[in-house]
Amino acid sequence: MANGGAASGKELMQRAEELLNSYQDSEALQLYEQVLAESPKNYEALCKASFLHCRIGERYPDETSRMRHFLKAKEYAMVAYELQPTDAEANYVMALSLGSEAMASSARIRLQGINQIKSFVDAALVDNPKHAGAWHILGRWYFKMANLNFAEKAASSMFFGGICGEATNEKAAHAIEQAILYNPRNIRYYYDLAFVYEEMKNTSACISTLRKALTVTSETKEELELSRRCNIMLQGKLKS
Repeated sequence: MANGGAASGKELMQRAEELLNSYQDSEALQLYEQVLAESPKNYEALCKASFLHCRIGERYPDETSRMRHFLKAKEYAMVAYELQPTDAEANYVMALSLGSEAMASSARIRLQGINQIKSFVDAALVDNPKHAGAWHILGRWYFKMANLNFAEKAASSMFFGGICGEATNEKAAHAIEQAILYNPRNIRYYYDLAFVYEEMKNTSACISTLRKALTVTSETKEELELSRRCNIMLQGKLKS
């Protein structure tokens, strides 16, 4: 029975991975959580379930549903982090879930979450310098911190030591460029990089990035929407 259970768990993990790779997120999450019901400390299942809760939560328009997914993502991430605190994936999903929760929270909690992200991203990149997802989060962190409004900067300085001082749009662009280097098939990275270049008033780099984005094959509704936005943004830049 023990051997049979182990084999069943492996089969579930394999099937979940196949579903994840074919963008069937809800079905994949169901299988990962089925594995966790039997093996609550399955490290890979914890990381994948956390990641999927973040991605699925982003699709909900209502705050209640979004937050339910984000809190579950953080719950799984924290268990994974306790199991392997120096591993790239555990630190990545900690950063991802904290960021997702922060964006759906009040201003104070949002700023607190944003400040917490940096240490987890740094740890992920120490363990795996080629982790595209971690580079992307780092780029978004730099961009957010570099463009805080006056009140947010004051609050960051008062409550969290003002770590936003090290953030620049140039660092944001470099980090997202690294994300693209290690995963050139993710259109979200190009879209976010284009916005950073737009903030930097670097029109030529923005146009080049948008053109590259439109060469990426879109597989999901979210990716098709991002491709549409990139095209609209590109046409606007070419006309200006």
